[in-house]
Amino acid sequence: MPPDDALVNRIRTALGRTADVEEKRMFGGIAFMVRGKMCVSVGRDRIMCRIDPAIHDSAVERKGCRTVVMKGRQYRGYVHVDADAVKAQHDLDYWIGLSLDYNCKAKASARKRR
Repeated sequence: MPPDDALVNRIRTALGRTADVEEKRMFGGIAFMVRGKMCVSVGRDRIMCRIDPAIHDSAVERKGCRTVVMKGRQYRGYVHVDADAVKAQHDLDYWIGLSLDYNCKAKASARKRR
């Protein structure tokens, strides 16, 4: 399903002053790469944030947040947040802030050679 255009634009605005941001089609939506690392992605009715695995358990206690599960595997440090849970700007800023904080510490994925 295509990502929510309004939510994509809100993420663009929130990351507007961040250096080295690139958009890529990924995870069935649009991923925002910061410094070559996945930071936030937007899908249908949700965002996915890459956060510090050390705060994962407390993050999933927040309303509308759950652990990312792909092919039956849970990914610590990756959370889906419902679009309804980020309607208020301060809630969106919270998740963007967590993602940007971890982006500075996160390792970049190894690039695949083609």
